[in-house]
Amino acid sequence: MGTATRQERSPRGATGHYLAMTTTLDDAGQAARAAHDSTPVELLARLGLASRGLVFLVLGILALALAFGSEARADHTGAFRALADKPFGEPLLLVLAIGFAGYAAYLLLSAVVGHRSEEHRAAMRLKDGGKSLVYAALSFTTLAFLARGGGGDSTQSRTADLMARSGGRAAVAAVGLVVLGIGIYLVAKGLRRKHAECLEQYKIPRTLRRPAIAVGAVGYVGRGVTVGLIGAFLVQAAVQTDPKEAKGLDAALHSVLEQPYGPVLLGLTAIGVLAYALWSFIEAGFRRI
Repeated sequence: MGTATRQERSPRGATGHYLAMTTTLDDAGQAARAAHDSTPVELLARLGLASRGLVFLVLGILALALAFGSEARADHTGAFRALADKPFGEPLLLVLAIGFAGYAAYLLLSAVVGHRSEEHRAAMRLKDGGKSLVYAALSFTTLAFLARGGGGDSTQSRTADLMARSGGRAAVAAVGLVVLGIGIYLVAKGLRRKHAECLEQYKIPRTLRRPAIAVGAVGYVGRGVTVGLIGAFLVQAAVQTDPKEAKGLDAALHSVLEQPYGPVLLGLTAIGVLAYALWSFIEAGFRRI
């Protein structure tokens, strides 16, 4: 009799446990949605976009200076160094790190509970999850720069370490192709002006809407070119089994400079990077969040 009673009760116990878990998950989901839609998270996300704009503004200036013969380092470390050397530079870098972390948190929440009414919800959430990792890494890199006071271009050393492993050459080629693909995607997004879909355009003064979208198009093309160059050099390193062919942003821009009409090409690339910086500020003010 006791055994029969336990057998009758066990399904009810399992059902109760399932209902409790479902309730807990529902509560967690509601909390995540509330955080995603909250004003503090929105402000942090906008701070992250403005932080991105400032870094790319400095990058664009450094790339333009490089085109005119400067020896400045035109990558994120160079941008951090340029900012750190200014008055209140280190506190500003801390604000940038907070902004990047805030935008990473917003993107992570979007990956979990965002895009609820969009047709391609799964793809959009996956993209936001990947971007959240990028901005979290950027926040960590900024904090590491503050802690160490600098850093070198470790692209070649990381590539050499990976290629020394079994299957490493194929892995480097795969990473290079992915990065190259991202670059092509960014260029296509700018040319097709798909970037404008994220804006609350009604908030932008009518006379400034088309110029703002045009700036974004130029910016995405410029950003795509720089990303694509890094991917292409990674693929080249894998094909030639030579880690020295792998290049970070600064080395990639120097390679552009070494080509025929290099200063002109680099100058155009720098203009694209500056446009992306301006677009980031536009996003900070008018992005739908």
